[in-house]
Amino acid sequence: MYELLARHPEIFMPRWKEPHFFGSDVHSRPGFSKDDYLALFARASRKKKRVGEASTGYLYSKRAAAEIKEFNAFARPIIMLRNPVDVLYSLHSQYIYQGVEDIKDFAAALDAEAYRKAGTRSPSPLVRIENFFYREWVGYTEQTRRYLDVFGRENVMIIIFDDFARDPAMALRETLTFLGVSTEFQPRFRVSNPNQRPRSKRVQKFLQRLQVPTLHPLLRLVPERMQVPLMRGLTRLNSKHVPRPPMHPELRQYLQRELVREVEQLSTLLGRDLTHWCNS
Repeated sequence: MYELLARHPEIFMPRWKEPHFFGSDVHSRPGFSKDDYLALFARASRKKKRVGEASTGYLYSKRAAAEIKEFNAFARPIIMLRNPVDVLYSLHSQYIYQGVEDIKDFAAALDAEAYRKAGTRSPSPLVRIENFFYREWVGYTEQTRRYLDVFGRENVMIIIFDDFARDPAMALRETLTFLGVSTEFQPRFRVSNPNQRPRSKRVQKFLQRLQVPTLHPLLRLVPERMQVPLMRGLTRLNSKHVPRPPMHPELRQYLQRELVREVEQLSTLLGRDLTHWCNS
């Protein structure tokens, strides 16, 4: 959805997809100020009717909704919810790819939540320990209700990923209508963010640091307009697309049973039966 909205002629999305300026309880950007954040949108022309960004951690954060509301009372949050079992597996795979998770086995990483919550140091200096509490990432009911309470139900767009995957054109039209921009935009749809693995773990860790200018001075030597293309190019060279192996059936069934109550509560909140997530 970020890629689609970024290509819309009436919408501006910065090249840095996930700045995570809000959500101070789960993200921290040393030296990344409000002026730095606003600078991400400096290139937005007056022709743009909407300006936004796509930091996925804002849903997980307990503070982000209130912080966004304080920053801009007229913000229009968009929430996309995916099968929580698939999200857990994908999140672990992404952490492995980024080089911030040191437990390669998914089941073992889930088991590690208990001692990580007991005060264990984060496996990465770039990521706070709270981000490795995997199950808390899919507490959708509380997370979604927080945004509904802060912004009002009529000001929050909720997309079920299943709908987006089945009919992306329809999901996009509904989103554009919600944002009050032209629905005549007809982009070419393509798969974004496929499962990847780094060719070199050392290079990947270096690139992770390099992506945040406030954490690595080398990036400041590159003209601003070249920073994102440079990072994308370097990351692409160090990446290879590898299909994610299927989750072990017993583990999937275990997680489905564990999450059934959460999914039932979400179904009630949204007025839509999503319990097939725990039966597939």
